[in-house]
Amino acid sequence: MTERVVGIGAGAKELATEDMILNIGPQHPSTHGVLRLRLTLDGERIATAEPIIGYMHRGAEKLFEVRDYRQIIMLANRHDWLSGFANELGVVIAAERMLGMEPPVRAVWARTLLAELNRVLSHLMFLGSYPLELGAITPLFYAFNERERVQGVMEEISGGRMHYMFNRVGGLKEDLPLGWLDRVSEAVAETRRRVPDIEDLILGNEIFRARTKGVGVLGREQIMQYGVSGPIARASGVDFDLRRDQPYLAYPELPVKVVTRTAGDCHARFEVLLDQLKVSLDLADACVEHLRSLPPGPINQRLPKVLKVPEGHTYAWTENPLGINGYYLVSRGDKTPWRLKLRSASFNNIQVLREMLPGHLVADMVAILGSMFFVVGDIDK
Repeated sequence: MTERVVGIGAGAKELATEDMILNIGPQHPSTHGVLRLRLTLDGERIATAEPIIGYMHRGAEKLFEVRDYRQIIMLANRHDWLSGFANELGVVIAAERMLGMEPPVRAVWARTLLAELNRVLSHLMFLGSYPLELGAITPLFYAFNERERVQGVMEEISGGRMHYMFNRVGGLKEDLPLGWLDRVSEAVAETRRRVPDIEDLILGNEIFRARTKGVGVLGREQIMQYGVSGPIARASGVDFDLRRDQPYLAYPELPVKVVTRTAGDCHARFEVLLDQLKVSLDLADACVEHLRSLPPGPINQRLPKVLKVPEGHTYAWTENPLGINGYYLVSRGDKTPWRLKLRSASFNNIQVLREMLPGHLVADMVAILGSMFFVVGDIDK
């Protein structure tokens, strides 16, 4: 005789239901890509949730081992396709530490500026797409209008819209174009002027508040256990940001404001992302002003034709738009790394879904999933 699991479904208490296994994905509009969620449902309520990953796995870490450091930059900016410049940074910082190399001051400040512009682009994508998950299409057009403006200055300097390939070990590919800082200032000022429109449109909406407040609460203890980082962790009161607490690039000389909330729900995560966008715009302005005051000088270090990193190992981590990215580099003195392990933010952040989703309705699952701000390529690598 086969055992049958029977529970009380949502709705009429006298109605007995069997638990049902439901697969969300791997190709499903609510999953932001090729992610699969295996849910056990008791009526419309989620009993258990298991994120199943790997559908986009491209073996980036093994490919790193057979590419030289210039080629690795091209590969590394693709796993989180919204944060190409930020992904490149971890690789070059790790290699520079092993080489004992100091990039020119001009390159340090330009890198910081470009990293913050890249953060603005990533945040605007989620600020526009998250309301879309809940049925609001208009914010997407507002957010993409601002993205296009910032994208323009990023494209002008690097030639790329998503995969910039502008970092080099020892600095940047080339110097800033004439008049580019003026165009950055204009783009930042106009974006700052229009952000309140997005804020009023979304946060003032009673449907958005009803769908997000008190939904998908993530506790501090769960964050610590799963290694969740970035805006998601700060929305639950975790006051930690590498730019302030273990600064790199020019961040020690910048007033980095860390935005936190305590509610830990979908609404708090959205608010943190919105406030972080404003902070990044302020940091971009500060970088522009400092770059204006710097005298002309080199933007990179001269490198040998074949770059070999000394034998040893190091760990470099950066505060990416989605959270902490870590790069563990092991070298045996060759032109390719013996091992380059990538710790991506989305991988840790998505694992906590197995604890967040149980107890919620299937309808709330879409709101929770969207508020986790992940990129599937960043999970699978």
